[in-house]
Amino acid sequence: MRAVALGGGHGLHATLRALRRLTTDVTAVVTVADDGGSSGRLRRELGSLPPGDLRQALSALAIAETGESLWAEVFQHRFGGNGALAGHAVGNLLLAGLFEVMGDPVAALDEARRLLGVSGRVLPMSPEPLEIEAEVSGLDDDGSLRRIRGQVAVASTPGRVERITLRTPQRPGGEPSACEEAVRAVLDAEVVFLGPGSWFTSVLPHLLVPALHDALLRTTATKIVVLNLVPQPGETAGFSPERHLDVLFQHAPALRADVVIADRDSVPAPVCLREAAGRLGATALLADVADPDREGVHDPDALASCVREALGLRETEGRKG
Repeated sequence: MRAVALGGGHGLHATLRALRRLTTDVTAVVTVADDGGSSGRLRRELGSLPPGDLRQALSALAIAETGESLWAEVFQHRFGGNGALAGHAVGNLLLAGLFEVMGDPVAALDEARRLLGVSGRVLPMSPEPLEIEAEVSGLDDDGSLRRIRGQVAVASTPGRVERITLRTPQRPGGEPSACEEAVRAVLDAEVVFLGPGSWFTSVLPHLLVPALHDALLRTTATKIVVLNLVPQPGETAGFSPERHLDVLFQHAPALRADVVIADRDSVPAPVCLREAAGRLGATALLADVADPDREGVHDPDALASCVREALGLRETEGRKG
């Protein structure tokens, strides 16, 4: 099964660990708009892609495939102290170095996965670093919308994010370009996943890269949306599960999905979620996918089992059609 997962950060980490229980043919397509922490520092100093979410995806595949190996542990290790390296993850520095030496982020990521012994692939959604710009309400007493820029600012805003767009800082006014290999992976996939993850900063940006958006419309793959277990503080605080789907539809009105996976205990109004899923052309599948020992984290085994059920459900509907 050729599986492609779109996202970033810890949400994509959960999806990848679940998918590696089902197939070795996994491709992660990762957002490249991070501007905080170690990634933000390397992005500003070197002008390269922010490596943090790419590192997380490689680590997830490595752990799922080889367990807690030495290289996987080193890749995630962060330097302490108070010097110039404080806070940097080893994997971030290694990727930044590979980007500079090889001059091609895709080739660099392929080399990193060989180092880690990973059979799956990690690709950036764009070959250039992007910037998120959001329209936010609730910051001014007059009810007007304010524009804020940057992933960290959007993720931590006390206001309500209404809509996002993508900017190309290295090409002011340009259209966000897509990684050609990522577009090809989506078109060739048998199943494509959106979510879980920070909705406005990790999931929705993929829909705003025109060539990637077009590939998501054209692909014949089964499209599965995996919802978060809890709203993200800041950007989706107070959002219901169905509100997440409505926002997805607002950003990509032509997109259709096949299945929406949600944790049973995270859905207070199943009827409303099923109606929202129906507006995307999808069936809502409610199951117990939360890790009982870690709040707000998907259990990889449970999520993998739910994906099997989702794919079986889709095949059954296909035969009925």
